Amino acid sequence: MNRRRQVLAGMVLSLTLPLAGGLARAEEPVKVVYHLVDGIDQASRAMANIRNHLREAPDTKIVVVANGDGIRFLLAGAKERNGRPFDTAVAALAERGVEFRVCANTLSAHDVPVSQVLPQAKLVPSGVVEVTRLQAREGYAYLRP
Repeated sequence: MNRRRQVLAGMVLSLTLPLAGGLARAEEPVKVVYHLVDGIDQASRAMANIRNHLREAPDTKIVVVANGDGIRFLLAGAKERNGRPFDTAVAALAERGVEFRVCANTLSAHDVPVSQVLPQAKLVPSGVVEVTRLQAREGYAYLRP
């Protein structure tokens, strides 16, 4: 009889622990990494997506990682196809807590001086390594608009 109770208690505990862990995680803010690699059109879509995302879920922790042609919107003077400058939109989202990270490897490969990068963007050594780290080590969900 004592063995049966131990087995039942173990089963209850094994069923309860994942639920308790799930409740603790539900209280943590959702974390999302937006990965931009395709240039101005993708950046325009992403900025709209991020604004919509924050409208519906304002506590979301968002990091934008740009590499390849995705860095273009984070450079001084970059404009959307409609002529609106990106710097204003980037500054507004940064004020709301969105972090922007730009790949140093890409800057080097494209001969873009760091001085051209918007002040809200933090330089990271490698965009793909940063995206991987955010997903694997920090639990960020991945979006590529």
